[in-house]
Amino acid sequence: MSQLLDKINTPEDLRRLRVEELPLLCDELRREVVNDCAVNPGHFASSLGALELTVALHYVFDTPEDRIVWDVGHQAYPHKILTGRREAFKTNRKLHGLKPFPSPEESEYDTFTCGHASNSISAALGMAVAARLSKDETVKDGKKKDNGMMRHVVAVIGDGAMSGGLAFEGLNNVSSSPNDLLIILNDNNMSIDRSVGGMKQYLLNLNTNQRYNTFRMKFAGWMGAHGWMDEKRKKTIIRLSNAFKSALSQQQNIFEGMNIRYFGPVDGNNVIETVRVMRLLKDMKGPKLLHLHTVKGHGYKPAEEMPTIWHAPGVFDPETGKRREVEGQEGENEKSQKPPKFQTVFGETLLELARQNPKIVGVTPAMPTGCSMNIMMEKMPSRTFDVGIAEGHAVTFSGGMAKDGLQPFCNIYSAFAQRAYDNIIHDVATMRLPVVLCFDRAGLVGEDGPTHHGAFDMAALRPVPNLTICSPMDEHELRHMMYTAQLPDMGTWVIRYPRGCGSQPDWKCPMRELPVGKGRLMCEGKRTAVLTIGPLGVDAGEVAREENAAHYDMRFLKPLDEDILHEVSERYERIVTVEDGTRNGGLGSAVCEWLQDHGKMIPVTRLGLPDYFVEHGTVNELREIVGLDKESIRSAVKGCDASCANK
Repeated sequence: MSQLLDKINTPEDLRRLRVEELPLLCDELRREVVNDCAVNPGHFASSLGALELTVALHYVFDTPEDRIVWDVGHQAYPHKILTGRREAFKTNRKLHGLKPFPSPEESEYDTFTCGHASNSISAALGMAVAARLSKDETVKDGKKKDNGMMRHVVAVIGDGAMSGGLAFEGLNNVSSSPNDLLIILNDNNMSIDRSVGGMKQYLLNLNTNQRYNTFRMKFAGWMGAHGWMDEKRKKTIIRLSNAFKSALSQQQNIFEGMNIRYFGPVDGNNVIETVRVMRLLKDMKGPKLLHLHTVKGHGYKPAEEMPTIWHAPGVFDPETGKRREVEGQEGENEKSQKPPKFQTVFGETLLELARQNPKIVGVTPAMPTGCSMNIMMEKMPSRTFDVGIAEGHAVTFSGGMAKDGLQPFCNIYSAFAQRAYDNIIHDVATMRLPVVLCFDRAGLVGEDGPTHHGAFDMAALRPVPNLTICSPMDEHELRHMMYTAQLPDMGTWVIRYPRGCGSQPDWKCPMRELPVGKGRLMCEGKRTAVLTIGPLGVDAGEVAREENAAHYDMRFLKPLDEDILHEVSERYERIVTVEDGTRNGGLGSAVCEWLQDHGKMIPVTRLGLPDYFVEHGTVNELREIVGLDKESIRSAVKGCDASCANK
């Protein structure tokens, strides 16, 4: 029984509480998040760190009329619980349940999609400008009417997202557009792994004197009251003021250098203090930034001590903090028989190759643990680079190293690599630089849902010249592809592989060079040929053998194995293509284009991800929904055979 939380169905109920009651509410809300996430796992530590901040936001601002724009949705579990979704939160990330991240499709309190980092400032600025422009509406007689108080807009950015380039693009525009935007920087010194780079160190050192801010606000009010504060004078005074403060404090302030008022740092895990400061800033004119220091995992000791592991810990015991994943349910012998995760094979193989090839370096945008580049990072720290949440920079940085003789392996989650599309084309592919782009989490990723499914990489990159695009069916093939990609004169490679485990417990095979653009025949068949790319080939191959169909593992999307296509078009009556990527523009489309170009009239059934954003759920649930499970593949093969027999 929760004394206060049970009374709250909406933020309006929250705002009826006395401010002195908020710490108790935070305790009850934290217990709710811990207990729910213990049995229904998700992004955990970030939400605990932002809990007091969330309570303060909904307490001070009139949501949903006032807009709160979350950045990384990892922070937003308390937000969901406070905005009418407390009971439904037990379905969070489950099939047909609450979405994994805030979404306007789910709630009016969710103002913008926020699966990827660094977009909150730009989106919130757009809303702030819209609020300003809509404050005065044109009426029929052509006059203006005042709609009263303009809505407030708040951007909440954190979990390392300030290192993203889009955040700085937004800040640059905030500084030059008339707006009253409040930016809240939730600085927990973390992304998933600990934040890195100059911005992290800058934020740790930044400070502002409270007496100075009080004096500045009073002086500005006095100037305005006497008519001495027009817009031109205001900008001049702000520049002089910032220069004076920098001289006194012996430090520069990048935000105030952009004419964005800076306040902080404030203890963001002190809800009463956070409410007090937000109330002071709420109606202040002009853009401003509130810098909050928070602790990732705050209030739950295991998460505070190991925030990287507890970013998304899986199922755990809320009393002891023991994680099922860590404790394990198998014996040692059973563990040895379990196939490893593809990311583990990548990390171990990268270290193995780096020991053989001194030119190899590793690059990751804030995901060393998530992609297992931490394995090489621990052994060769001078040859591995975590560049922060900056996917475009990661690619161009890799291109710069490759241009001058190094061999970068740049590992990015497939869905996040979408943000580096121009960098891949302009800064790597045009020069055919030896960069190996390793796209982790390709295909369906499960409970993280549509913003995280790696659906579009093959279709998006297939038209780009100078790229070799491949996907391994199993762990052995991943090792062979990584080995081949780093050989001399191989140019730019894209290797995509999924989240989760493969199919080969005995994965550490000797590596060998693969013939570029060549697939392999896995089994002979009669009427139908099944062409696959990637790990779905394991299931499709089983179906093909059971249904007496041929199976070809294409390996490469680009260059496409034309010898196989010639063979298939001559020997078989129908083709089924299977891929864990969007059906439009991927392997199936490539096969159809080749057949059309060569005057082949053989029918093709294309299995892949549909032309809509696939919801969240387990990978197996989603494969069944989109028709990529074994039975769907079987139906496609049988349907082809039936069509052949009816000719």
